[in-house]
Amino acid sequence: MSERHPNIINESELPWVDTAAVARAATPADHDRGQRFGSRARALGRSAGSSKLGCSLYELAPGLCSFPFHYHTANEEAIYLLEGSATLRLGEHEVAVSAGDYIALPVGQAHAHQLINTSSAVVRYLCMSTMIYPEVAFYPDSNKVGSICMAGPGGGLFRQLQRLGESLPYYDGED
Repeated sequence: MSERHPNIINESELPWVDTAAVARAATPADHDRGQRFGSRARALGRSAGSSKLGCSLYELAPGLCSFPFHYHTANEEAIYLLEGSATLRLGEHEVAVSAGDYIALPVGQAHAHQLINTSSAVVRYLCMSTMIYPEVAFYPDSNKVGSICMAGPGGGLFRQLQRLGESLPYYDGED
């Protein structure tokens, strides 16, 4: 058999990455994620050479959320539960989900989402998304908006978060 193709990756070949550490790297001002949030991920898509389609394997411990309740304006996401059961906040609804469920998350406020592990076992799931930048995401629970782009200052991922309603004048600091 020939050497393995670089566009094929096995999850066991990738390290687990703490998602809070990734957020801190993108936005160094980020601090502790608090007691409610925590997951770990393996970046399957990027590791296999994808640039327009993201896919990560997540593990979410009991009692925790992966990310704050949010929605996107550019990128669609999808979640496929591999193991376990959880509660999905989707728009104004809370829905029980379990292994085998596929969840489509189109852009827009009606599809704001958050996965919460309300069970006593680890939840394993795939999260897939388009990779369109720039991206703007809204966080209804905390009244924040975030802009995200690739190749920001320093060449990496750039994320800026602020409270809705707080803004600088266009020419601020230009004189």
